[in-house]
Amino acid sequence: MTEINGRQYETWDDVEKDLFTPEEIAESDLRVALIGEMIKARQEKGISQRKLQNLSGVKQPIISRVEKGNADPRLKTILKLLAPLGKTLYIGDLKQ
Repeated sequence: MTEINGRQYETWDDVEKDLFTPEEIAESDLRVALIGEMIKARQEKGISQRKLQNLSGVKQPIISRVEKGNADPRLKTILKLLAPLGKTLYIGDLKQ
């Protein structure tokens, strides 16, 4: 059990549900999934962040911040990064 701000929690899910709205949790999960897939695609292709910079036109420090989750990139930037990785965004139904 962990105590945070005087409250006892057994799991991270308990903390998350107490501190964040369902919408915030869904947004965070989506961001984590998108970034994870981007990193995976880059690594599978054997492309460094520097090479991705050359292919996408997005500067390497920005790529690094995006991959670390320290940036809130615009859709245009995400699309620029996905194209040379052979990926795109797909809009579909949320899994329930």
